[in-house]
Amino acid sequence: MTDVARDGSPTAFDNYVVPEIPVLYRVALSLTGQPADAEDLVQDTLIRAYRAIDRFDGAHPRAWLLTILRHTHLNRIRGRSAVLLYDGHGEDSLEATLDRLATPSPSAEEVVVDATFEAEVAEALGALPEKHRRVVELVDIQGLSYQAAADLLGVPRGTVMSRLHRARARIREHLAASGVAPKWKGM
Repeated sequence: MTDVARDGSPTAFDNYVVPEIPVLYRVALSLTGQPADAEDLVQDTLIRAYRAIDRFDGAHPRAWLLTILRHTHLNRIRGRSAVLLYDGHGEDSLEATLDRLATPSPSAEEVVVDATFEAEVAEALGALPEKHRRVVELVDIQGLSYQAAADLLGVPRGTVMSRLHRARARIREHLAASGVAPKWKGM
């Protein structure tokens, strides 16, 4: 990391964090499903990153930021779980608390289809060899570029692309065989 970034100056933040904001937003939106929640999650992530920039070594800023985002999201989920266990004592009424947290409920069919699909995707991902699964996690789940994933894994960019292609094909085959996704052309 440069000396400028080592002192925690706004320049370090501008150099390492600001260029990654669009990626953070896309990942946050996929986690929350709501634009406003995604914006809040990104804002909290940026605050945490700003406070920790002096401890950042300059290597793999996207991976560092996505880790902060993931931990921030998990902390928010834990916080909401605690609110749902509210016992009725305190300033807010239970009804007011639930109204504040209310989100549109999916239909029973959507819940079953989503749960089945997610279970099949998780099973397909779990069945992949470690080297293929790791590439899917880095590129498709964490949103890293091919080059960033290659740097992180210590392999050439072409190897990442090849592994990702094979992994995606195996996942598609698994989903088609389980009946939760259509068969793709070329299969």
